[in-house]
Amino acid sequence: VQLQASGGGLVQDGGSLRLSCAASERTFSIYCMGWFRQAPGKEREFVAHINWGGGNTYYADSVKGRFTISRDNAKNTVYLQMNTLKPEDAAVYYCALHTTTTIVWGQGTQVTVSS
Repeated sequence: VQLQASGGGLVQDGGSLRLSCAASERTFSIYCMGWFRQAPGKEREFVAHINWGGGNTYYADSVKGRFTISRDNAKNTVYLQMNTLKPEDAAVYYCALHTTTTIVWGQGTQVTVSS
């Protein structure tokens, strides 16, 4: 399976963006999905997670209440709605598909937040 992330860009402090991640296979719907991010000079960090059915979600404390992860299994797509963006949210955002044995990464999409 391949993952294609999109939706990144430049936004002002306090603005919003919605990231999308499309999977190449319909088997997408049986897997948990996540979003991670990596800022320059920092390690990749967890942002949000959603189970296969979309009923369970988890967030990093730093984004809780501002970001929302969701999925549309009919479209093989997972989303990350990001509201009230802060300069510290600026990073390359990666979607990830979790199988029982590995993680499949998308190519990343850049989010820049101007103060």
